[in-house]
Amino acid sequence: MSESTPPWEPPTHGTDTEQVLASIERMRATFRWKADGLDAPALAHRVGASALTLGGLLKHLAIVEDHYFTNLFAGEGYPAVWGELGHDESEDWEFRTAATDSPEVLYDLYDEAVERSRSAIAKVLVAGDLDQRVDMGRPEWQPSLRAVLCGLIEEYGRHTGHADLIREDIDGRVGEDPPTHWRTRIFPAA
Repeated sequence: MSESTPPWEPPTHGTDTEQVLASIERMRATFRWKADGLDAPALAHRVGASALTLGGLLKHLAIVEDHYFTNLFAGEGYPAVWGELGHDESEDWEFRTAATDSPEVLYDLYDEAVERSRSAIAKVLVAGDLDQRVDMGRPEWQPSLRAVLCGLIEEYGRHTGHADLIREDIDGRVGEDPPTHWRTRIFPAA
């Protein structure tokens, strides 16, 4: 990767593990760029009849990251921040409550969850490759690490599409990838 290649660009000839992880990172970058730099009204913006907002998606993907990686993979439970924010374990809590959080809280929540996830994935990969089974808290369901990571790619694909439509409605931002010069906490300059 050259200095001009952004950190979210997947390798052209990577191993299975490198390709899967790079796909996740690219989805994270695209999603985060779509949600980046907005104030509270913009993060609460809705399109048509949909209740989805970029703030709700930031909060949702943060809890998805923590659920799979910090809670299940690392076995550390949910970070204290979820209790501090009043998580009530209802299915749509993050979507319903995001409008009460400041942009700083939402961006930090997401960025910190991604950082924890990266750490947890790295630790799991020390123990084996993508074929290793992952304890998902149900003895009858022990998927491979590959299956779980591909599920995360699917989750990001769905919600990045939502984010794309919402952001275009807010200010016209469109595009598949962030500009090469774009950086944020989870994708800092080299």
